[in-house]
Amino acid sequence: MTTTATTTERLAAAWGDQPGILGFLSSVDHKRVGRRYLVTAAVFLFLGGVQALLMRTQLIGPEAGVLSPEQYNELFTMHGTTMMLLFMVPAESAFANYFLPLMIGARDMAFPRLNMFSYWVFLFAGLFMYAGFVTGDVPDGGWFAYSPLVLDEFSPGRDMDFYAIGVIFLGLSTTAGAINFLVTTFKLRAPGMTVSRIPVFVWGIVAIAFMILFAFPSFTVAPLMLELSRALDMRFFDPSAGGDPLLWQHLFWFWGHPIVYIQLLPSTAIVSTIIPVFTRRRLVGYAWVVAAMLATAFISFGLWVHHMFVAGLPQLTTSFFSAVSLVVVVPSGIQFFAWLATIWLGRPRWDSPMLWAMGEMLLFLIGGITGVMVALVPFDSLAHDTHFVVAHFHYLQAGAVVFGLLAGLYYWFPKLTGRRTHRGVARLGFWTTFVGVNLTFMPLHWAGLWGMTRRIATYEPGLGFEVPNLLATIGSYVFGLGLLVVLGDLLWSWRNGPEAGPNPWGAGTLEWATSSPPPDHDFARLPIVRDRYPLWAGRTTPDDSGALALATDDDLALAPPDLHHEVALTAGPEGDPQQVRTMPGPSFAPLLVALVLTLLSIAMLLRSANLVLTACGLLVVSVGAWFWPREGS
Repeated sequence: MTTTATTTERLAAAWGDQPGILGFLSSVDHKRVGRRYLVTAAVFLFLGGVQALLMRTQLIGPEAGVLSPEQYNELFTMHGTTMMLLFMVPAESAFANYFLPLMIGARDMAFPRLNMFSYWVFLFAGLFMYAGFVTGDVPDGGWFAYSPLVLDEFSPGRDMDFYAIGVIFLGLSTTAGAINFLVTTFKLRAPGMTVSRIPVFVWGIVAIAFMILFAFPSFTVAPLMLELSRALDMRFFDPSAGGDPLLWQHLFWFWGHPIVYIQLLPSTAIVSTIIPVFTRRRLVGYAWVVAAMLATAFISFGLWVHHMFVAGLPQLTTSFFSAVSLVVVVPSGIQFFAWLATIWLGRPRWDSPMLWAMGEMLLFLIGGITGVMVALVPFDSLAHDTHFVVAHFHYLQAGAVVFGLLAGLYYWFPKLTGRRTHRGVARLGFWTTFVGVNLTFMPLHWAGLWGMTRRIATYEPGLGFEVPNLLATIGSYVFGLGLLVVLGDLLWSWRNGPEAGPNPWGAGTLEWATSSPPPDHDFARLPIVRDRYPLWAGRTTPDDSGALALATDDDLALAPPDLHHEVALTAGPEGDPQQVRTMPGPSFAPLLVALVLTLLSIAMLLRSANLVLTACGLLVVSVGAWFWPREGS
C-alpha cells in the first residue's frame, strides 16, 4: 500500500521547522542536531589539528624555538582537551543523533528538547574553554590536569578555571545525550525489532551510553572539586590538610580509560556495519560481536589503575589491574575475527567506506598490540611517560577512531546529502591520510623506547631523537594534508556530487529505507521489522516519495489532522507496540537554558556570588519555561 499524498502533506506540516533563523534556533529535529554536532566537531578537529601541527613543528629538531615552553604547554593542554572532549565524543554523537532513530525505525529521539539542549551546552562549553585564547588565560596544566599542580599555588590566574568549569558542563551535555540514546533505543524501536534485530551500530551506542552514565560522574565531580579547591581553598588534594593528590588521578582515570572505549566502540560498530554491505553477506557472529562490545564496556571499568602503575601503589593491586588490562583484548579479538570471517566468506567491493574500514582494522590492530605491551607492569614501568605511550594512544585515537569515523562519514554521506563523493579523490584522501598516520606515530615508538619522555617542549641534541621526530613531523603534515583532501572531497561532493538515490550501496538496515536525505518525519509509514537486515529480506515496497516502506497498516502512518508529532512506543525484548506518544515540538527553551548555564559558567569564573545567585534564579525560570504546558508541545 502506498502512502497517500494527504498523509505525506500532514507529516510534512507536522514535523517541519519554521523557515529562517527562528526555525534554526527552535528546531529539535534529531537530524539537525546530528548535522550541527558533525559540523561543530569538525571545527574543533581543525583547531586541535592546528595545535598538533604547531607542537610537532616545535619538536622537529632539538631546541627548535618555534614555541616557548609556556605556549607549548597551552597548546598541549588544549589539543588533548579538544580531541578527547570536543571532537571525538561529539562526532560520534553526531552519527548517533542522526542515524540511531532511522536505524530503529523511529521518527525522533525520545526527548527531542533534551537532545537539542545537549548540543547547545556542548557548543557553549567549547566556546567558553576557547575564550581563554581571547582573555590570555589559556589552560596550561595538561588535559589530565594533575592536582595539586593545577591549584592556585602552582597555577595562578584563571587558566585552569576555564578548563574545570568547561569540563563540568561538557559532562552535563554528554550525560544528557547518553540518557536520550538509551531511552530511544529501548522505547522507540519499530514494531518487531527484537533485541536480536537491533543493528550493530545501535548496540555500540547503547554500550557507550551505559559507560557514559557510570564514567562521566567521576569526571564531573573531579573538576568540581578542583574548582572548589581553587576558588574556596577546600584542599581536597592537599595531604597537609588531609587530602590526597592520588584522589584526582583515581577520579580522572576512572573516566580516562573508559573514555578510550567510549570513543573506540562506535568506530568498531561502524566497521561492523560497513563490512557486511561491501561484502554482500550478513555479519558473521552477530551475537558474539554484540556480546563483545558489551563485555568491553563492562571490563573497561577495571583498567584505570594501569595508568598509575608507577604511582607507588601496592604490587598486588597493580597485578590485578594488569590482568584485567590483558583480558580486555579478548572481546576486541572477537570483533576482529568476525570482520575477517565476514570478508573471507563474502565478495569484497573496495569502495571508499570499505577502504576506511580496512584502515581502521589495521590501525586498531597495531594500537591493540602495543596496548598489550603497556598492560604489563614491568614494561610499563620502563615505557610510562615516554613517547611509546604517545604512539600507542594515537594509533587508537588518531588512527582507529578517526578512520572509523571517516568510514562512517563516507558510508552515510549519500544519506546525509543525497549525493556521492568523487571516487578518485576519496581514494587519494584515504591513502594520504593512512601514510601520514603511520609515518607520524610509528617513529614515536622508537623515540619512546630510546628514552624520549612525553609532555616536553624540546630536547637536547645528541640523544638519538632527531630522526624519529623529523619523520613524525613530516608525517603529521602528510596526515593533515590527507584530511584536507577528505574535507575538499566532501565539500565539493555536497554541492556537485552525482545524485545517490535512496540506497546507493544496497545496504540492508532501516536508515536506507527513506529518501536521501530523509524527510523531516523520517518515515512516511513506520516500519514493521521481520529481519535483522529488513531491506535484504524482500519485504519492501516503494512509497510515493521514492523511498522504501515496510508497513502496510494505515494505523502506523501516525499523521493526525491536528498536526501533533506522534511516535509509536514499543516495549519488551520483542518490540511489541505499546502506545502512541505525542512528542514536544520546536522550542526556544533548550537554547535559553543553555545560555543561562553559560552565564553561570562566567559567574563561577569571575567568582561573583551575586552573579552566581542571579544565574541560578534565571536557571529556575528558564527550566520552568521549558516545562510550561502549551498547546502542541
